Amino acid sequence: MSETDPNTTDVIVIGGGTGGYSTALRAAALGLRVVLAERELIGGTCLHRGCIPSKAMLHAAELVDGIAEARERWGVKATVDSLDWPALVATRDTIVERNHQGVAGHLRTAEVRVLKGTARLTGPRTVHVEDAGEFTARRGIVLATGSRPKMLPGLAADGRRVVTSDDALFAAGLPASVLVLGGGAIGVEYASFHRSMGAEVTLVEAAGRLLPMEDEDVGRHLARGLKKRGIAVRTGSALTGTELLPDGVRATVRTPKGEELVIEAERLLVAVGRAPVTDGLDLAAAGLAADGRGFVAPADWARLETAVPGIHVVGDLLPPPSPGLAHASFAEGLLVAETLAGLPSRAVDYAAVPRVTYSSPQTASVGRTEAEARAGGLDIKVNTMPLAATAKGMVHGQGGMVKVIAAADGAGGEASGTVLGVHLVGPQVSEMIAESQLIVGWDAEPADVAQHIHAHPTLSEAVGEAFLTLAGRGLHQH
Repeated sequence: MSETDPNTTDVIVIGGGTGGYSTALRAAALGLRVVLAERELIGGTCLHRGCIPSKAMLHAAELVDGIAEARERWGVKATVDSLDWPALVATRDTIVERNHQGVAGHLRTAEVRVLKGTARLTGPRTVHVEDAGEFTARRGIVLATGSRPKMLPGLAADGRRVVTSDDALFAAGLPASVLVLGGGAIGVEYASFHRSMGAEVTLVEAAGRLLPMEDEDVGRHLARGLKKRGIAVRTGSALTGTELLPDGVRATVRTPKGEELVIEAERLLVAVGRAPVTDGLDLAAAGLAADGRGFVAPADWARLETAVPGIHVVGDLLPPPSPGLAHASFAEGLLVAETLAGLPSRAVDYAAVPRVTYSSPQTASVGRTEAEARAGGLDIKVNTMPLAATAKGMVHGQGGMVKVIAAADGAGGEASGTVLGVHLVGPQVSEMIAESQLIVGWDAEPADVAQHIHAHPTLSEAVGEAFLTLAGRGLHQH
């Protein structure tokens, strides 16, 4: 910072979640002086209330499921005697805190000046930070204030009977029954977790299928897997009323046939999406305004720069096509930091951002769905390979599939036979999607992938077989 004015810097980042701290770290590595303002904890929702604690809990759920599978399927006479909830919570919190301290340490090492307090814009290059004063940015300001869970009108979370994804894992103890409202990734993950922990679970989604933004076959296979585990999946259904009880909730749900179904549960978990956070930011002071949905749209997507030069946006404040995923915000942060440092900009390829749901079974996708490809007027080739057709798929016994969508030769201006999308459902597919991300991101064709040998026996050989078939060389599919 300027020796004469410590409150003048190169870059000011508002928000210390994944998008904010990745911007700060990369900008500092490029020699820029950075101030990062965060009103809560560095790491944001993903680290403290979302991605990391939920995946820690889902890993514990996998262990519980594994014991049940060992007993019921493999003859291993094991049982779960009890669940030590405080011990589970302590392990989760240790993982979160280690990550928190790691990020904070990286910021210290990079000499990023971290300020705790609410920040608001006071001009196109100035920011006021609570208890710290006014700061000026020579290069630019980065808005990375994240999002919060949406709630339904007339319904308020109390942290016990009605919870959101931000507080579902932090309620005292586990409920015996849960009604999960919302069949997107968050709702599905929480439904899966609670079922693993022994709760009776009903999952309600207003759309006609789970994960409505994903390929239709993904939603279908996922629903099949969840139902097999005893989760009551009700798609095409809407919540029409709720009544708080002393020890739970009574909800009325309208089914696709118009029937009114009454469901009682100890806990109602609302997972109907997330909304951008701009309250207190005072966008107008810098000449900005949010759109009707609360997003701050960039005027230049290649630089993620708003209509006010020098003000950039990353993370959950961005509207689609940004997917509101933590790993996308990392890429956005790198892009903005390099732009502010004067390096050439290369827009984030949102089509190549993987999407994962960490339920049991898991789902993982990258690229276009079949419906999106057809809606774009493309002539396409589609191949679906069941995981159960492979030896390792039989070992796991969860079903699932690999679905590949490729452009037909010379289709619609696409490169000949380019792979447009890959969609996976089954065990461990979150660890299998990286290969497909490269395939889609590098515009590979099925023949390019087919020449590479997949280890046998593995789940990933189902991906290889799917591409072999599209390339006309299939052994087990024709």
